[in-house]
Amino acid sequence: MPTPILHKESLIPGKTSKLVLHAPHIAQKAHPGHFVMLRMSPTGERIPLTIADTDAANGTITIVYLVLGKSTALLETLKEGDAIPDVCGPLGHPTHIEKRGTVICVGGGTGIAAMHHIAKGHSRAGNRVVGIIGARGKDLLLFEKELSSFADELLISTDDGSYGHKGLVTDLLRDRLEKDKTVFEVVAVGPVPMMAAVADTTRPFGVKTTVSLNPIMVDGIGMCGACRVSVGGKTKFACVDGPEFDGHEVDFPELRRRLSAYRDQERISFDSYNGCAHGN
Repeated sequence: MPTPILHKESLIPGKTSKLVLHAPHIAQKAHPGHFVMLRMSPTGERIPLTIADTDAANGTITIVYLVLGKSTALLETLKEGDAIPDVCGPLGHPTHIEKRGTVICVGGGTGIAAMHHIAKGHSRAGNRVVGIIGARGKDLLLFEKELSSFADELLISTDDGSYGHKGLVTDLLRDRLEKDKTVFEVVAVGPVPMMAAVADTTRPFGVKTTVSLNPIMVDGIGMCGACRVSVGGKTKFACVDGPEFDGHEVDFPELRRRLSAYRDQERISFDSYNGCAHGN
C-alpha cells in the first residue's frame, strides 16, 4: 500500500531532505535503531533508510535522505501529498538501551538524523546524553535544534571552522573521554570513515562503541546476503543481525570495499536518469 508524505522539508537544498510519512503500523512498532526499506517503482531497487523519529500517537515516521543516486533522486521528486509506492518496516534490531549513566552519541552527515532517534531513546531512558555532530561546514549541519531540545550537552565541529570546533568529531570525542571517565558507551552513526575513526578513538579508552552500518541491501530480510559484513571474524548480515554492531569488531576496510563494488553501475544509472530528466 502506498505511504503518503505528510510533510517534506529541504534540509540542504538539492542534497538532503526530510520526509514525515503516514505509516501507523510502522510507527507503532518502531524503536530507535530500526530502519525501513523503500522502493520507488515495481522494477526499482530497494534502499534502506534508518528511521530518524517516530510519533506513534499520530502514526508517523520521519526519514532523512541524501540525494546520491537514481532512487533517492526519484524520491526527491515527490512532494507533500504524494505517496511512496513501497515502504517496509520496521526492520533490523533496535538499539539496546538501558539506564546506565552517560552516553556519547556521535553523528555525521545524514547519520545525524538516525543518531537523533537513538540519542532521544537514551534520554527517555534517563541517561545523560552528550551529542557530538560534525559536517564540512555550518550549512551542512543537520538536526542541531532537535538534538538541543533534549541532549544534556551538544558539541559541534566543522571541517572549515565555520561553526563550533574547527576539526573532526573525533577531536571532541577524544577530549571528552580524557576528561570524563563515567561514559559507559559511545554510539556512532554516519559515513564509514567517520565510524571507523570513532572506533579507533575509543579503543584505547576501553569504552563500548556501537556503530550503525550501512552496507548495500537488496531485500532487507536476510535472504540475499548482499549486506554481509565481517564482525569479530564472523560473517553477519546487517539487515537481520544489525544494523548495529560492536565498532571494535567491524572489518571497516572490507565494508568500504563492498560499498564501492557497484559504484560504476550506480554512476551510469544516475547519469542516465539525469539525462532523461533534463531531456538529453
